Amino acid sequence: MHEQIGEHTLWNLPVLGPVHSDTILTTWIVMVLALAFFAWVGTSYKSTRVTKRQTVFEAIINYIADMVTSVLGEAGEGYVPFFIALFIFIFMLNQFGTFPFKALGLPFGGSPTADLNTTLPYALMIWFIIQYAGFKKHGPKFPLHIFKPFAVLAPINLLEEVARPATLAARLFFNIFVGELLFIIIASIVTAKVMIGPVNLSLAVTVVPFFVQFFNFFVGTIQAFLFTLLAIVYLSLAVADEH
Repeated sequence: MHEQIGEHTLWNLPVLGPVHSDTILTTWIVMVLALAFFAWVGTSYKSTRVTKRQTVFEAIINYIADMVTSVLGEAGEGYVPFFIALFIFIFMLNQFGTFPFKALGLPFGGSPTADLNTTLPYALMIWFIIQYAGFKKHGPKFPLHIFKPFAVLAPINLLEEVARPATLAARLFFNIFVGELLFIIIASIVTAKVMIGPVNLSLAVTVVPFFVQFFNFFVGTIQAFLFTLLAIVYLSLAVADEH
């Protein structure tokens, strides 16, 4: 197994210049898988019989829908499909690194969210949606919210507003990247046949990668939830009646 930490294959595109081709390819694959997943779930509704996949998927849908409407109120109903798609897509991006495609020499693999070039655009997308929703709700006076509750706090409020996409992107990126980094380190020890005196360290830690992958799955799920939840909360602050 050989995998450089943080290494990406590149495409040199006109205007854009060098881009991470493995991240782009993996994202496209996950998009296709996400569409196939929704189609698979959709086929279960052709029957009048309630299936297990319907039950599980509807539980997730209802949970996210309740979370959106409880924070945003009735106005949040229009945002429910977006946040459902956001959570499921980020969840799938996070979990794709479980499969060792890169280690097999394929031109894709790893979690796209372990690349800051993925998490930052998503965070900026959320930020622009929030700004649009704020202007739609409050009109031209929307930017004045940075002067509340006191005008002297305007610099801090402005810094907080600008920092939100950065913190959203960095939180998701570092949690997923560190999980993949930990797995690569442990896998490297396993394959390196490390001996410490009479102790075969590589043999001793053979089982650890399985626990690391389980931990990464848990972290990936939590981070998809947190990214979605924070996006909902930030949106609620922008469209609140009292700003």
